[in-house]
Amino acid sequence: MLSRNNLHAYQNKAVDFILENKRVQLFLDLGLGKTVSTLTAISDLSDSFAINRVLIIAPLRVANTVWKQEADKWSHTNNLDIKICTGSEKNRIAALMSPAQIIVINRENIKWLVDFLCLHGTKYNIDKWIFDTVVIDESSSFKNPSSQRFKALKRIVPKTEHMVLLTGTPAPNGLLDLWSQSYLVDCGKTLGRNMTAYKQRYFDTDYMGYTLTPKKESKRIIEDLISPYTLSMQAEDYLDLPKRIDITINVEVPNKTMKAYKEFEKDLFVNIGGDEIEALSAGVLANKLLQFANGAVYTDDQHNYNELYTGKLDALSDIIEDNSGENILLAYNYKSDLERILKRFPNAVVLSKSGEELPDWNAGKIKLMVCHPASAAHGLNLQHGSSLMVWFGLNWSLELYQQFCARLHRQGQTKPVRIFHLVASETIDEKVMLVLANKDAVQSSLLEALK
Repeated sequence: MLSRNNLHAYQNKAVDFILENKRVQLFLDLGLGKTVSTLTAISDLSDSFAINRVLIIAPLRVANTVWKQEADKWSHTNNLDIKICTGSEKNRIAALMSPAQIIVINRENIKWLVDFLCLHGTKYNIDKWIFDTVVIDESSSFKNPSSQRFKALKRIVPKTEHMVLLTGTPAPNGLLDLWSQSYLVDCGKTLGRNMTAYKQRYFDTDYMGYTLTPKKESKRIIEDLISPYTLSMQAEDYLDLPKRIDITINVEVPNKTMKAYKEFEKDLFVNIGGDEIEALSAGVLANKLLQFANGAVYTDDQHNYNELYTGKLDALSDIIEDNSGENILLAYNYKSDLERILKRFPNAVVLSKSGEELPDWNAGKIKLMVCHPASAAHGLNLQHGSSLMVWFGLNWSLELYQQFCARLHRQGQTKPVRIFHLVASETIDEKVMLVLANKDAVQSSLLEALK
């Protein structure tokens, strides 16, 4: 079992920052051990009677596994009483009503929790917020101020004495992502009481009001404002990680499919095999074009699809054959991709919601594990099972992209990590790669400035 002496200096730095500041956000790069740092701080604060009860909000698989498992690995945190508040309402209520000091809940249930505890006249009539400390794991998932999860948390921010936000990707879409996270720390004292005021103060808009661009000095001003309660650390400064090798595999699209692709891109309508496919908005168009690039396009509401070509499946087959001694972590985008992958590779294993496949994966027993980035991007330690990843289908989210890549390229990985990207030539795939690169440049400059 690990002891507190095994903490790295940068982890102790994070612990001290939490101990010295009641309300903080930690922009810790992937693999820097934010979980054990936070648990250590919770243990210290608890021992000194500075805090009473803690709520940890996390992605579902992380809530179910990571926090309890991490606490059990360390001698100074394995005595923390942790209950998992996920699953059925009966299970959630049982965990909540237990005397456990730490409750871990998935972010999808945060609105239920706030309503359950704070709404007057409910069945249990608790009518009060019972947590003096809230930890938000992957706080960037609360970046949308219009979301129900953010609105729920906004109600209890003034009632919470200690607030800790954790993320490695604070601004995957730029500076706009920072307002809601900052609000959860300080109730709007630094960046404004609402998103509208934030936009008006720090951004210029085009004449249609659709495109927001930071004003000349906004980036520096925002960085200065949030720096007192922000700790930023990047892995390259603290970890000796193995080399990451990014590889692009260009997949040629057959002429017939490319002709349909171009027609659809131009006219927003195409007939394929008697099925009429139409895009009623730019968002639908971009989504359909990604399906085209992957080789199968839906003909109705995500149930029936028309397979157009097998180029990416063939490329994946070549990668598997050329790396027969390696296990492969595969990212897919659409259910149609998953069905086609499983049909072509019937021995592939799909990562389930419970994560029960993880021990076998990290033991090297699974040759091809298929995951959706939204389900496996955060918190899971997959580095022991492989050093080879393939992106079958891309998406626009820098957060999901970086987080999923970090499942293998993280502390504990012993081999150079190869990340293959299957990119359909002359399609929207190429644009996605450029967009992700540009978003990364914005976020990287922010994190660098906040060190």
